[in-house]
Amino acid sequence: MTTTIPALGTRTAEGSALQAVLLDMDGTLVDTEGFWWDVEVEVFGALGHTLDETWRHVVVGGPMSRSAGFLIEATGADITLAELTVLLNDGFEERIGRALPLMPGAARLLAELATHGVPTALVSASHRRIIDRVLTGLGPQHFALTIAGDEVERTKPHPDPYLLAAAGLGADPTRCAVIEDTATGVAAAEAAGCHVVAVPSVAPIAPAVRRTVVASLEEVDLPFLRGLLVL
Repeated sequence: MTTTIPALGTRTAEGSALQAVLLDMDGTLVDTEGFWWDVEVEVFGALGHTLDETWRHVVVGGPMSRSAGFLIEATGADITLAELTVLLNDGFEERIGRALPLMPGAARLLAELATHGVPTALVSASHRRIIDRVLTGLGPQHFALTIAGDEVERTKPHPDPYLLAAAGLGADPTRCAVIEDTATGVAAAEAAGCHVVAVPSVAPIAPAVRRTVVASLEEVDLPFLRGLLVL
């Protein structure tokens, strides 16, 4: 996809230095955080284990290696991480094949960013096979590039995915706005030096320096994002 990217240090709007918008996927653009938990409950149920609801806050938003590894250790299930990863991805893919609910405001925001030519990237801890399936519903034309969790050596909460996305768009991370729904994703974006808009999905997230918390993407538009980087 060909995208016009502002040169570093230039303003993309009067008084704003916003160069790119980087968006998480699960729980941010698509209402699928619950899908992952449902699949985890189902898979471990078939293995003879019941998941504690409180574990949901531990596994949300992180890479599959971390969440699946935690559940194996917590339950003592007789399954390898590689085997569990396949089962979880298969179950999730089956669910999004039946329905892919977008978060309120997601379609409108993506269309607005595209209309104004804002460089945009999808940055997810999900694996490439999952991202590619979700993109059919989100519209791949909305993203100049996508970063998958199994394509980086260190995924969220490390800053690597967001640093890679910013570099791929030719943007300064400190001039990027990131939209995330979990503490894990927020930590990754902040470690990369980005401005963060948190839209909590499962667990609360508190406001902080360079972090704005909103209830829904319906509160987020291009003027709002540009306002985060007023010079």
